[in-house]
Amino acid sequence: MPTPGEKLRALIDKGEHFVAAEAYSALTGRIVQHVGFPAAYLGGHACSAFHYAVPDNGIYSQVEQIEQAGRIAQAMDIPLIADADTLGETVADAFHFTRRYVQAGVAGVHVEDEVNPKHSKHVNGLCSVADMQCRIEASRKAAGDSGFVIIARCDELYPSTRGGGGGGSIEEAIRRGKAYAEAGADALVFPIASPEAHQQIIPEMPVPVCTLGFNLPDTLFTLSTGWGWVSAAVGHLRMARELMETGAVASAGASFANFPEKYDLIDQNLYDELIVDWAEKTGRPTRPNHAP
Repeated sequence: MPTPGEKLRALIDKGEHFVAAEAYSALTGRIVQHVGFPAAYLGGHACSAFHYAVPDNGIYSQVEQIEQAGRIAQAMDIPLIADADTLGETVADAFHFTRRYVQAGVAGVHVEDEVNPKHSKHVNGLCSVADMQCRIEASRKAAGDSGFVIIARCDELYPSTRGGGGGGSIEEAIRRGKAYAEAGADALVFPIASPEAHQQIIPEMPVPVCTLGFNLPDTLFTLSTGWGWVSAAVGHLRMARELMETGAVASAGASFANFPEKYDLIDQNLYDELIVDWAEKTGRPTRPNHAP
């Protein structure tokens, strides 16, 4: 049986564009698999906000991300890609956390080059190319022969004016991308880079390029995030306000009526059958329905 990393690598090797759809929980992982996506993606901001109610600006740890990523990966048959931020602060961290991602059943990660605390009020910049290469090399070593996929994230085109650490130079982005591939990255991602910038970057890269949040021609896959957890949170906020103001949630009934897949997604029939089998073999009574 192929490992999760080998499954993801097989998708990449096909050379056909695919979407790794947002999965920020075990149930949403099952959902994206159910509707037919070949891979799933756990974003850092999606996980930090939804599960821990903290921002994704360097305070959210890899231990917390791995905890949730493992739950999602174990609930699916399709491969999961996780946002691994900087994979810690040292090469030892990068090695250790990569091993933990592999052990958790995660297929691959993207590791970024912005200095912590990232995406914050601090003007931080990017780590040196040499440091990023060492981080990738340590991750590659830890992955061993698992097939684990390493995506190097270059934030050079994510400028300080938008909360990133980059300087905005396409030439520097190309230089870094080549260096990261040389260190062992299997793919590259350049967040918020424009389509025009991608047209200049992609032909220069020795490994495939993917995008974060949007599809582009000539890219191999898309890491799609933001739409799921935000919609869930907005819906919960709306219904909580409705309950507070009116004493009831009139719209909840419609939500349940529009979710007939629920029992399949949580393996209800599997567990019902196990319980019926046990009850019949031990002379216990059964009933035709499960608890609502």
